[in-house]
Amino acid sequence: MKDLTNLSLLEQIDGLNSKEFSSVEITSSYIEKIEEQNKILNCFISLNENALEEAKKSDSKIAKNKANTMEGIPIAHKDIFCIKDQKTTCGSKMLENFISPYSSTVYEKLFNSGTVNLGKTNMDEFAMGSSNETSFYGNVLNPIDHERVPGGSSGGSAAAVAARLCSFATGTDTGGSIRQPAAFCGITGIKPTYGRVSRWGMIAFASSLDQGGIFANSALDAAIALENISGFDKKDSTSLNKKVPSFFNEASSTNKDHIVGIPRSIIENIKDSEVKNNFYDSVEILEKSGIKTKEIDLKNIEFSLPVYYVIAPAECSANLSRYDGVRFGHRCENPKNLEDLYARSRAEGFGEEVKKRILIGTYCLSAGYYDAYYIKAQKVRNLIKESFVNAFKEVSSVMMPTTANVSFKQNSIQDPVEMYEQDIYTIPANLAGLPAISIPSGKINNLPLGIQFIGNYLNEGNILNLSNLFQQNTNFHNE
Repeated sequence: MKDLTNLSLLEQIDGLNSKEFSSVEITSSYIEKIEEQNKILNCFISLNENALEEAKKSDSKIAKNKANTMEGIPIAHKDIFCIKDQKTTCGSKMLENFISPYSSTVYEKLFNSGTVNLGKTNMDEFAMGSSNETSFYGNVLNPIDHERVPGGSSGGSAAAVAARLCSFATGTDTGGSIRQPAAFCGITGIKPTYGRVSRWGMIAFASSLDQGGIFANSALDAAIALENISGFDKKDSTSLNKKVPSFFNEASSTNKDHIVGIPRSIIENIKDSEVKNNFYDSVEILEKSGIKTKEIDLKNIEFSLPVYYVIAPAECSANLSRYDGVRFGHRCENPKNLEDLYARSRAEGFGEEVKKRILIGTYCLSAGYYDAYYIKAQKVRNLIKESFVNAFKEVSSVMMPTTANVSFKQNSIQDPVEMYEQDIYTIPANLAGLPAISIPSGKINNLPLGIQFIGNYLNEGNILNLSNLFQQNTNFHNE
């Protein structure tokens, strides 16, 4: 029998609906792979003991012709999405024993569409990191090269999809946490427009930047999955009340009416010549397939990194202030008084990277520095948004490398600033709230590289279509 885990999401859906194979068979195949490989890769924090029972229910619905859109498809969730009566840790000791009393909207939407939950994937603690080395549950390894990182913070989901331990996986992207690991692991990762996917039940890092999204093996697979998690949610005040189009139809369209913007000044400043050459090779592939390109100027983009590392820590310090050892989360033993309870619970519960960002954020929000740092950063953020607005008057999307380099070795970056610079090309889309997708674009020394397309607001279909056209003319996503 063929390996069901190597089929595309569309092939799995068709195979289940035609009863060529069952959900129990495909779920069992994934579980066997997880049991074999997770001991090495450390992709999963927890596994769903009821996965096979969920698969049996799906098979029963399919047999009665009552199947939902993705009935019986085995998937994984980043351990930042709450699931009722299940542990949600966010990769932190602070939430080591937290059992959620409710489910996130993303989980509920996928559950209602018929998916089978295989488990919760590993991640950088509270989504703070670019390498999946800050998790309380240990490092995740890149399935392509076990000495290297899978990227972060959604590295567990990226590695699980790349190793074919699930059909697709959910992730979150605050400054590139879907696209960067997608590039490092050689898969497709999409972050939609801010507000397209509900943040309800998704544990907050930086509320004005966080956005849920999808890891998949191709743009078409990502389109199907994204459509099923998108839509208005009255429980989320930032949710957009906009109709969700058929992303799959838009992605698979033969339309080539694209004008791709190339920010030449950014590309010329790429330090790694092989990354630069790969980017220009990708541009050539697009042009040969009939896609128009145009040079553009993205003013103020060079300020994205410092702006992000003021705004994100500021919002994180506010969001993480709720973890005080009183209502939920880690609580120290035998506190002397209330101040000791707060101090020791947080010191014991949070890891070093989280503490570092809380301190930076608290400093930026403190009296005397709020105007100098936070307010100024917000003003520059508006200038960055304006740069994209002006660019989209001339082009339909913007193309950039996803990362400045291929995946680096575990524990090889000790300088925090150097680690923060890993997100240099992904952060602008988050600051502007724009949809962005990363797809494989080739390899350097057998390690994958990615390119990303940034689209206009609510124009996920455009960048999915562009990505699919690129993948039709290349085979990088199948390698």
